[in-house]
Amino acid sequence: MLSFTLISALSLVGFAASAPANNPPPPANFTPPGGLGLNTTPVYNVVSDFDFQSINLALNQEYIELDLFHHGLAQFSVAEFEAAGLDAEDRFLIEFMADQEAGHAMLLTNILGGRGAKQCNYTYPFETVREFVDFCQKLTRFGESGVYGFLEHLDNRASAELLLQSITTEARQQMVFRQFEGLFPMPVWFETGITQSMAWTLLAPYITHCPSENPHIEWQNFPALNITNDPTVQLLAMNITPAITHNMSTPLTYPGRQVGLSWENPGKTVGYDGMYKTSTSAGAAKFVAWISQLNVTYTPLSNISGNTGMTIQPGGTVFGGNTAPIVNGTMFVLVTDLDLFVTPANLSLLNPHVVAGPALYQSG
Repeated sequence: MLSFTLISALSLVGFAASAPANNPPPPANFTPPGGLGLNTTPVYNVVSDFDFQSINLALNQEYIELDLFHHGLAQFSVAEFEAAGLDAEDRFLIEFMADQEAGHAMLLTNILGGRGAKQCNYTYPFETVREFVDFCQKLTRFGESGVYGFLEHLDNRASAELLLQSITTEARQQMVFRQFEGLFPMPVWFETGITQSMAWTLLAPYITHCPSENPHIEWQNFPALNITNDPTVQLLAMNITPAITHNMSTPLTYPGRQVGLSWENPGKTVGYDGMYKTSTSAGAAKFVAWISQLNVTYTPLSNISGNTGMTIQPGGTVFGGNTAPIVNGTMFVLVTDLDLFVTPANLSLLNPHVVAGPALYQSG
């Protein structure tokens, strides 16, 4: 209750604060010139439609995580959790992560002035504890990356600071679920960002019904992409126990691996209450974009027949030489019509060229 009281007070003070004077305050001692928003009265709200839609999307993400963690704890018995190697202390950690999501939802609701989404009804694609944990680490993966993709583009930098403090907690959740799954906890040097439309495409299929007053989500839903030889199937079949870290002797994937892909046509109804449809402005499918760490790497799409094709998992490292492999961890794959050069700060330029995706690729 303490954290809610503090955040509420912070938000209300921010909403009521007067605009800064025309004459900026003198720089503080020992502060070099430059910087944004220093020595001003912060206002923790949204100041543009971009801010509102971005943070409202993040709020929808926080709500499903809150529900998911509680749902998994209720669906499976103690015996089922313990058979998967997760004891009472592990289950308490999942419960505590649900409490964290409640705090995150309170924070974002306050930033949105109470005008954001309310909690919805959800459907989940798991039947076992291991599948539950795998889904949790994937959901937190695109929840985390979805915020990284827009955080530095928010108009209100004060609100971005608060959102940053929540998403760093979600990053730790994602690592914990990797450990619960027996995966190496942090197999990358950098965590990637994705655009809001990419994140919404991944999130929408799991939301079935929402209160009628929930704001309409303006981001695009791309056609779904499926990896026909998904490495996750292999992972779930392996007898890997939860651990702080596992150095797996047999990698799930490797450079040169053939990857089969299939994708849907646009126009399919997705998301809650039949309110959203998939769409694309891209031309013919030609490339596969691999979004991981600091890089967007393209491979040719071959053996194209209708809405199917294949590609080859790329090699390469982040900085060249003997550094971190580009393709590693849980990352993102899309089918595009162009191998457009983009970097982390302008990834949204890729949106018009997305034929389908993203799909999550469990690599390494």
